[in-house]
Amino acid sequence: MRIKARILVTGVGGSGGFNFVSALRTAERAGVAELFIVGTDYNRYHILAPDVNVRHRTPRHSDPEFIPTLLTLAKQYTIEFIHPHPSSEAKVVSEMRKRFEEEGVSLYLPDASAIAPSKDYIIKRLNDNGVPVPSTKIVKESEDVENAFRELGSPLWIRARAGAGGRLGLKVNTPEEAILWIRLNVLQGRATWGDFLLHSYLPGRDFAFDSLWYRGKLITSYARERLEYPLRHISLSGITGTPSVARTIHHEEINRIGTAAVLALDPSPHGFYSVDLKEGADGKIYVTEVDGKWHTTAPLWGEAISLAYGDQTMNLALLYLHLGITGALDIDVPKYNLYPEGLYLIRQLDTGVILYRESDGKTWRVR
Repeated sequence: MRIKARILVTGVGGSGGFNFVSALRTAERAGVAELFIVGTDYNRYHILAPDVNVRHRTPRHSDPEFIPTLLTLAKQYTIEFIHPHPSSEAKVVSEMRKRFEEEGVSLYLPDASAIAPSKDYIIKRLNDNGVPVPSTKIVKESEDVENAFRELGSPLWIRARAGAGGRLGLKVNTPEEAILWIRLNVLQGRATWGDFLLHSYLPGRDFAFDSLWYRGKLITSYARERLEYPLRHISLSGITGTPSVARTIHHEEINRIGTAAVLALDPSPHGFYSVDLKEGADGKIYVTEVDGKWHTTAPLWGEAISLAYGDQTMNLALLYLHLGITGALDIDVPKYNLYPEGLYLIRQLDTGVILYRESDGKTWRVR
């Protein structure tokens, strides 16, 4: 499996985009890829970090010039394939995919409706398809908060209906706490009353399911358990979006529910999809999020494990790129449990990235 290509990656200054580029450079060093990478980002500082051949600042995804800028870069550098990494940018590119295809630029993205959907849309899709989700109530006024506590009990989890990384999430024990939290965020301009929902609090383990699909067919996937979050001591919720410590697991129920969640969101999945799951007080597993996007660490897992085991067929970013450009893989990969169980990815600010194997205590320094 070897590939040569000229690609454009957006959002390379963010952790996820940086990880995606880094994973592809790892494939290059292993001799299975030869890539010319144009990297874009809005942030003038963060764009300096990734290992790209050309870096270019773009407007924000909401700017009318965002798509024209990408098209200009694609033409200027003879780009064959575009990968918009942040979900906000991926959604816009997916909506405008015909403009890229007309210029001969390939994409490997879900339909825009499956990228960064609202939480209430996700819940309806999952409920309609029999996928377990926590009992949920949409909040539009204070009376909805009171009703939610009467019907669902206490404590509850309040969160924003849109956004990632546990945005505006908090465990609330009483209607008063929930209402004060909403009022504070409304007062400070972060949200409106209609931006929140409440659902049953899930106190158990925290899981993720990442999967790669091609024209409705599951290609490969893996599951992991999040164990620690960075800087959780300065976050009211203890959730800061992406974990500092996580471990790979083999879990048939996670695989089954994760697959069902993706198919509920998108009956013909095409691209990369992430699912967040939590364990309830009853020991059952519930889906809290499903999205046609990459989790921040998904490419990093592939980079770390492919380095440790000397096997680039475990490099998810490389598999994705190969599929997106050629439409096929010339290797066999398992549908589930792509990675061995019991591998820990350990990362935090300024300390690099370590992969640790539980079975024998062996460690690898990835960066």
